[in-house]
Amino acid sequence: MIEIIPAIDVIDGKCVRLSQGDYAQKKVYNERPLEIAKQFAGIGIRRLHLVDLDGAKAQHIVNQAVLESIATHTDLVIDFGGGLKSDEDVRVAFESGASMVTGGSIAVKQPDTFSAWIEKYGADCVILGADVHNEQIAISGWLENTNIELIPFIEQYVKKGIRHVLCTDIAKDGMLGGASVALYQKLLTHFPDLYLIASGGVSCMADIEALDEAKIPAVVFGKAIYEGRIQLSDLKKYL
Repeated sequence: MIEIIPAIDVIDGKCVRLSQGDYAQKKVYNERPLEIAKQFAGIGIRRLHLVDLDGAKAQHIVNQAVLESIATHTDLVIDFGGGLKSDEDVRVAFESGASMVTGGSIAVKQPDTFSAWIEKYGADCVILGADVHNEQIAISGWLENTNIELIPFIEQYVKKGIRHVLCTDIAKDGMLGGASVALYQKLLTHFPDLYLIASGGVSCMADIEALDEAKIPAVVFGKAIYEGRIQLSDLKKYL
């Protein structure tokens, strides 16, 4: 059964969502992310994807106080990403309560640093973020495109021990237009042992059901919840 991982994206300490990673298309849903996290934990959700969008833009961790607050006041297993560019950032993230960290841009720009994190913290605590547009990697909060192909990018880190990959289809993210099921199936064909986390486009329970039927291990989503298209009670059958 697919693992349900709701997302909380943070700007200025508030729960927001962007559309296609565009900071100009920001919508604030709640000024207290802890309230949202407690609602997730209250129905039995185990895991949270927490993204420091300020950090992604600033190139260093910014919203560690939000992370610490959620980690202190809930039992959620928190995967934290956004702006983790140095060993110090990762240390602060783990000390603030993250159980896992996600690195995307760092894995492109500083592969030796990212590889060292895998070795130091272990493959169960480090997630490779693969944000893609037309199956090419995008970095720096999706503000910068590369010509790096998705599958070879993942493959180099699978060889270094990576087992968890969060793949976001930027064209789908925040658009509520359905998930890229075919893309994720393609990845699992190449990497059948990967714990692949799908992200982007989930608009309704049917999208989650389609991912589950395709045997995608996990899914991250947020906007469909915040826009009321998915009720928390609807998720209970997956918990």
